[in-house]
Amino acid sequence: MASSSDATSAADNTPENAESGSAPEPARRGRVRARRAAVMAVPATLVAATLAVLTAEGALGVQFAISGMAFTVTAKELNGTGFEQFGALDNMAEGSPNAGDTGGQVLVVTSAIKNATLDSLCQSVDLGGTNLLIKAGSGSQKVSATNLTTDSTELSGDADFNNIEIGNDASTLTKAGVKGPIGVFSQQADTVHIANLRQTNYATTAAVFKLPGLKLSFSDSGC
Repeated sequence: MASSSDATSAADNTPENAESGSAPEPARRGRVRARRAAVMAVPATLVAATLAVLTAEGALGVQFAISGMAFTVTAKELNGTGFEQFGALDNMAEGSPNAGDTGGQVLVVTSAIKNATLDSLCQSVDLGGTNLLIKAGSGSQKVSATNLTTDSTELSGDADFNNIEIGNDASTLTKAGVKGPIGVFSQQADTVHIANLRQTNYATTAAVFKLPGLKLSFSDSGC
């Protein structure tokens, strides 16, 4: 609750006093703890990475400079229609402190799904001593996404595909509406089912991403 002195300070900085020629008081700097800084910065990064919209057909999965911080995604089950997968390179922002000796590039496998549902989605990123957790879709309503792409360095689970084609040129893919680089190995299928999904991702995009029962928290352990 603001004190009377705060109220007086606020009144002294009204537009009327500004017109009278009195200079506004300089803003006071406060000390921000590392965890608070992470709370402000990281969720915005994750939301941007998760909800960024796919644009023109023929583009790669990622439309932005990645942070270079990997995050984990798990789900009890993923079901999708219109599946594609191909190799790609993700690029960090110039001068990123996470570039290390990679030159700011990460070799990834892009998975694109036209329509997907996920049971019990969990997403976590290690902030160094604590993990930011995002969970959704653990009830009767599942997470759903359209034009979903994930750029991964690791992917595991028990997978089933219908009408799979292996060895396509990535520039000729048709199942999910995304085309990869010409001359790159790829595969596609009409449908995909993955139980016990686990991914290490650097980016995710979706045209629509619905997260029923969304919960965001901090934890000592990740997904």
